[in-house]
Amino acid sequence: MSFVKDLPHIPLGDTNLFKPIKVGNNELLHRVVMPPLTRMRATHPGNVPNKDWAVEYYGQRSERPGTLIITEGAFPSAQSGGYDNAPGIWSKEQCEQWEKIFKKIHENKSFVWVQLWVLGRQAFADTLARDGLRYDSASDEVYMSEEQEERAKKSDNPQHGITKEEIKQYIKDYVQAAKNSIAAGADGVEIHSANGYLLNQFLDPISNKRTDEYGGTIENRARFTLEVVDAVVDAIGADKVGIRFSPYGTFGTMSGGAEPLIVAQYAYVLGELEKRAAQGKRLSFVHLVEPRVTNPFFVEGQGEYHGGTNDFVYSIWKGLIIRAGNLALHPEVVRDMVENSRTLIGYGRYFISNPDIVDRVEKGLPLNSYDRDTFYAMTDKGYTDYPTYDKAVKLGYKA
Repeated sequence: MSFVKDLPHIPLGDTNLFKPIKVGNNELLHRVVMPPLTRMRATHPGNVPNKDWAVEYYGQRSERPGTLIITEGAFPSAQSGGYDNAPGIWSKEQCEQWEKIFKKIHENKSFVWVQLWVLGRQAFADTLARDGLRYDSASDEVYMSEEQEERAKKSDNPQHGITKEEIKQYIKDYVQAAKNSIAAGADGVEIHSANGYLLNQFLDPISNKRTDEYGGTIENRARFTLEVVDAVVDAIGADKVGIRFSPYGTFGTMSGGAEPLIVAQYAYVLGELEKRAAQGKRLSFVHLVEPRVTNPFFVEGQGEYHGGTNDFVYSIWKGLIIRAGNLALHPEVVRDMVENSRTLIGYGRYFISNPDIVDRVEKGLPLNSYDRDTFYAMTDKGYTDYPTYDKAVKLGYKA
């Protein structure tokens, strides 16, 4: 391995990024955030966080005191899932492992929020069929790819537009998962409404072809997301809840910037969240995927959308905003972004390969390159073996 080549070494220690800020009840010492990073190390059966490596992995990345860690997505229920090696947070065994992870992060004087993740049509229909579970989305048989359609039909588990009763059950699952997270020691939860997963499938006209009160209009497509927010806030308090959106994202064949009303869709949702904030129920943050990353599986620079920005969010939502999306390679962009004092910055892939990325961003130090082949591999390689900057220098890393 080596350092990333041609990275501008711009220290950001003199910016707002390294000023304290309060998120919910957490007094952060800086504004560098570890966003949710799917790592596929949970054990099957059971979707249990990895007992051998996960505590060390999260421990390494929370060593800088006052850091906000958002966990990899966790399924609120078995029906929410469909990937064998992603963790859940519904069973006793899962929660026991999460409790150990949260304890380690807190020992480091950092903070942890759990991302609540429901796959919908991004799940594997055959995996769900094996376990006697439905293949759910907003609408019947509006598949995101030929491959997913083939999986569904071969496993006799066609894509199912969920009923109103099933929507209510999902909301209950979100609530229980939020309660489980707090009971296990987490500081809060992030509701995943981005990147083409179930709530995003309801928001987007490509995947939502419903004709009831959950489809058709901008207001109706937002209903499920807002009902989840309201229920989770009522259960654990607005100060323990954040939400993630990807307005320009195309992953999972979402519309992105090709939909003329996409900004209107998110402006409506954000306006509803701001309305709730004015009534004393302000979420702790809104987390945005930047248009420079329209698909998390693309390499840096691929698929960037230049026809719009997330800046519109600031004029509607008056709370804190986390921005994430290929920003480790662009410290000059971060310097501009954090001039707004409501901004925090999420560093994703390079938080994987740089457990001490907070120190490196502060000082403008070189970053370790990452090994993409080990992002989702069931191994500790590419998980707990990335060196700190000092160790990398001793190992002879060169840019």
